[in-house]
Amino acid sequence: MAGPMSAEPLDRSIDRRAFLARTAALAAVSAVGASVTLPGIAQAAPPVTGPGTKVTWNPALDVPNAFVKPRPEAVADPTELTIAEAAWLIRNGKLTPQKLVEAYLARIDAYEGTYKAFNLVLAEAAVKAARQAANRPNRGALHGIPLAVKDNYWTEGVRTTANSYLFADFVPPYDATSVAKLTVSGAIVLGKTQMGPLATTRATTPDGVVTTVNAWTPGNPATNPGGSSTGSATAVAGRLATGGTGTQTGGSITAPANAQNLTGLKPTMGRVSLAGIIPLSYTRDHPGPLARDAKDAAIMLTAMAGEDAADPRTQGLPALPNLINAATPKRTGDRVVMRWKTRIGVLPGFTSGTSATAQARRAYLDTLAGIEGATLVEVPLPEGWDQLNGTMLNNVRLPERSEPFMPYLRQDLRGFGVSVTGWLQGALLGANEFVTGQRIKLLLMERVLDQLFDSCDVVVQTGPVPFDILGLPEIAFPIGFDGNGVPIGTILGGLPYGEDRLLSVAAAYQALTDWHWRRPADPAPAAAARSAAPGGALRLTAEEVAELSQ
Repeated sequence: MAGPMSAEPLDRSIDRRAFLARTAALAAVSAVGASVTLPGIAQAAPPVTGPGTKVTWNPALDVPNAFVKPRPEAVADPTELTIAEAAWLIRNGKLTPQKLVEAYLARIDAYEGTYKAFNLVLAEAAVKAARQAANRPNRGALHGIPLAVKDNYWTEGVRTTANSYLFADFVPPYDATSVAKLTVSGAIVLGKTQMGPLATTRATTPDGVVTTVNAWTPGNPATNPGGSSTGSATAVAGRLATGGTGTQTGGSITAPANAQNLTGLKPTMGRVSLAGIIPLSYTRDHPGPLARDAKDAAIMLTAMAGEDAADPRTQGLPALPNLINAATPKRTGDRVVMRWKTRIGVLPGFTSGTSATAQARRAYLDTLAGIEGATLVEVPLPEGWDQLNGTMLNNVRLPERSEPFMPYLRQDLRGFGVSVTGWLQGALLGANEFVTGQRIKLLLMERVLDQLFDSCDVVVQTGPVPFDILGLPEIAFPIGFDGNGVPIGTILGGLPYGEDRLLSVAAAYQALTDWHWRRPADPAPAAAARSAAPGGALRLTAEEVAELSQ
């Protein structure tokens, strides 16, 4: 599309004081209960969802930019297609949902024994849903698209374990709100994916035996695949599903996305309902998509986002912007340009060193600098950055983790398996430290909004902290590979409700690079993996889980 830059996206119009006040109220809610009404930031429509309430699909999924004509090399293998490409083929009658589902089930049959991405594969139900989709009106880009769902999302009538002893036999009576939003939009649940026990670390059994491998190094389970949304990431990277859902409390979407060459989008706190998701931290849990590119992440978040009567964190927020358009690369003639003029903040030391990661970061910034409308600016860290990001801030999550699980802690500690240490730490943390941590969080939020974002619109990051702690949006995407063929990723952080700005930058970068198109080689057949002796399995100890837990 030619023409001048579009008007500023939503993120610059948000009252930063209002977001800070809402964050303070959210901290109070975490201590006194979820019945407290949070202050609104914008006028919004009445809540439309909740347990037992009919969920409606989002018409924004049925827009021209949500459908992309497939690359010629992807047409021969449906599992290579992005969501947007598969949607184009389905809309145009060139691919049926059933053929797409069956293609993924064939790969699952061949390679799941190696990847171990799933807790449960719903083959029969997925094929049935695909057949039904063929006889229903097309509702947009998710119609007939098979997705992998992290096993802490409730799924009606389907076991939801959070990979733990505590919920080993739990069968939810209804879907999590975000699952209901995906399926009402036509998506098909292909299966439930492996995860860190109770969403703490990389995927293991409840007693610490590593399950899921990185799809790029399936023969080496020691290569970190990212956690705790490990199974969803491996399923998408290994072409066992078109997209997947994750949750992030301390890096559980961005880390597996970076580790496995995916695009992961952690939205602003409240953008997606947490109703029907087994909790980890009331003020830090974020549901979001793990996808193959920015456009697919935008499609999934468009479906998942919105108000929910069952989750006060979702209410009174600004309207969701047009994420799919934001994730559509903009061009002037044959040149890619930024959809909006964007100042990209670069933190001190981001490209320091001679490692493969440092080299990839320099090339990444060079690419961004060459896009019309992008300006790289050096930004200093806010005052007291290291002190404010210390242990006391991070420890706020511990009592939030323990509080809903206190009946289980009193009954039998063995139910927590190898992750028990974190819950005990939370139960024993003093009120003094908890309150101090909340005050630190508010001070850090104020300095990030007023100092860090004073001269930039988005900022490069070396890790998810502290943006996930503060509830700010982040997007992770690939920028290269190291000498061993393991993906290298990066993270961009944005202002509150600025998911559209983040998607626009990632989309522009991906229009000029091909990292996100690269796929890992197929692993050894599942039969070989099943015959491997279990005695050599990698196991995490309780101490290691406590150290690695988000």
